[in-house]
Amino acid sequence: MLCALAPILQAQEGDGPVLVITASPRDYLFGAGGTLARMIDEGRDVYVLQFGNLEKDSADLAPAQTSLASNKEARTAAELLGVKEVLNLGHKSGELAYISSSEMRNQVMTMVRHYKPETMFFPDWYVHYVDDQDIYRVGRMAEESPYGGGNYFLQELTHIGLKGYAARYYYFYSPYRPYRPGEGGEGKATFKAVDISSAFEKKVKAVLALRTPNHRYARETKRRLELAGRPSELLSRLDEPAVDGLARAFLEELATTIGAKHGYGHAEEFNYLGSAPPIPPHVLERARLIESRR
Repeated sequence: MLCALAPILQAQEGDGPVLVITASPRDYLFGAGGTLARMIDEGRDVYVLQFGNLEKDSADLAPAQTSLASNKEARTAAELLGVKEVLNLGHKSGELAYISSSEMRNQVMTMVRHYKPETMFFPDWYVHYVDDQDIYRVGRMAEESPYGGGNYFLQELTHIGLKGYAARYYYFYSPYRPYRPGEGGEGKATFKAVDISSAFEKKVKAVLALRTPNHRYARETKRRLELAGRPSELLSRLDEPAVDGLARAFLEELATTIGAKHGYGHAEEFNYLGSAPPIPPHVLERARLIESRR
């Protein structure tokens, strides 16, 4: 559905905890790493709930080795960004379609009750992903999680003391490219840009820590360019400087392209849902002060 680009009246976002839902560390770091870094610098606690075990995202390692290496790098990247905790649920990457969406949603609801985030980030499943079904399924499931914020949903959790809870602010992020016209949130979602110029280098540093998936991406990119008859001089040797150079170039182009749309040097963009105003705008239009009578 189309998002409303015009700003709407909404409560000011606070400074409470932040919970990030993601299929892989690359997803949230590419799509929202700069914004999260800014929030962390402002003193907010950020937690990451990761669904994929990362066993397939390497060029030459076996699945178990890939998972161990990639998750160690994911923790390092999160620490560099300033994330307080990463919880990996360990589902098989690339195979989330085989897991009940209700099971995944209930896992998110459980951790929402535990962390009590004021703000949540999750992949924007309204964006047209063709290749990565994990991103689509995690985003679609995560958006449903606030519906179970009452005590009468998942009553077994209420019984053991994890009472119903729902966040107040929601950021839909598109991991690897800018939004296109006609893509985005629903209902009262607004299109929100965040200036990440001051946090861009911290975002880059975190992404460069993901050496295993970055190397796989560099090798895949090199092969695709050669098949297209457009070999890259940068990738003539797949050594560490080349892999890091490709990742940095990707992040630079993504951030500056989004920034140019919104008047910033480097930016990230989101479909954003905030708290509804305490009094509807149509009521405020004709509201009049009533003097007290004694």
